[in-house]
Amino acid sequence: MARLLPILVCPLIVFYLLSSFSTISATAEDQSYARSLDPKLLGLKKQKLSHFHFYWHDIVSGPNPTAVLVVPPPKNSSTAFGTVRMIDDPLTLGTNITSKLIGRAQGFYASASQKDLDLLMVMNFVFTEGKYNGSTITILGRNPLFNPVRELPVISGTGLFRFARGYAEIKTHMFDLNTLDAVVEYNVYVLHY
Repeated sequence: MARLLPILVCPLIVFYLLSSFSTISATAEDQSYARSLDPKLLGLKKQKLSHFHFYWHDIVSGPNPTAVLVVPPPKNSSTAFGTVRMIDDPLTLGTNITSKLIGRAQGFYASASQKDLDLLMVMNFVFTEGKYNGSTITILGRNPLFNPVRELPVISGTGLFRFARGYAEIKTHMFDLNTLDAVVEYNVYVLHY
């Protein structure tokens, strides 16, 4: 019996060691969920800078608004803090709503400041015209309404704007205090492949 014990224990020790190494190996594999890639593998070529100029029409009034109130402002807020509007705003080449439609701004904006009229803008510019048809540019950032020129970051995109980054300079072209309708000029600068 004394001779049998070492013979039985030795394979158990070997089995234990091998199973420990396989556990370590499996754990190491589980940690490697990311890897570096050559951009050419995704068909990405030379990066280019594009400039887009258009007008954003935010229509709050009338029978067919493009900006709909989702969360109303609290009664005690002078800045409408907490207000949220969903948008499906037309993007046109000119200042007039009847000028050529090139896409839509879809997303929402919310009043994000208790002291100032600053909006959090979250939207996709969905292009419907020309070679950019079906591609989107994603904007997410702070819009301090009383600044004459504001800057919003471009954080991403789809289609021809995959891996996009850049910024948009915006200026209010028209704002109607009675209807709250607005036309805003956008100059968007986008680095993309």
